[in-house]
This record gives sequence, C-alpha cells and structure tokens, in this order.
Amino acid sequence: MEDTAFALPATAKQIAYARSLALKNQTLLPWEVQQDRRSLSAWIDGQARLKPVSDLDRLPSSKQVAFAERLARIKRRAVPEECFRDKGLMSKWIDGNR
Repeated sequence: MEDTAFALPATAKQIAYARSLALKNQTLLPWEVQQDRRSLSAWIDGQARLKPVSDLDRLPSSKQVAFAERLARIKRRAVPEECFRDKGLMSKWIDGNR
C-alpha cells in the first residue's frame, strides 16, 4: 500500500510555524508540503536550520567600504551612493576601479 493513503494532515500549529519560517527566510511554503504532517515537519526542520536573510547581510562590509574609499581617493572619483547599500554593487565597483 502507499504511504499517502495513511498520511495525517498537518496541524494548525505546524502550518502557523511554517508560515512564520517562510516569512523570516523569505521563501515560499509549497502547497504540497502543507498537506502532509511528515513532509511539513521535514520542511520545517530544513528551514529552521537556515540563517534568516537580513537587510544587514546585503550591506557591504566595513573592509569593502574602506577599500573602495581608498580606491576612490587614489582615482579621484566618488563611490556611488547605491554601492553603500549593496555589497554586490560595491564589489563590481571595486573590480572596475582597481
């Protein structure tokens, strides 16, 4: 027999916790996962181990900023303001101005 025939539905507490984890980790909670208690439990375990995405994780490091400002002084240019808000942009600016 199939295991899905005896699958227990997810509890309201499980679904509420899974939704809060999905918001915190900025991910989607799949509909199929919400239908089965075991699969939702496994999804929760995986999401609980993840480090939540934060706005601070997107900012450039202090070392990046210091290096970019040093390059800007040498090149007599200004570091664009948007580079101070995104570490990917800062990295590209640094690579383009070495």
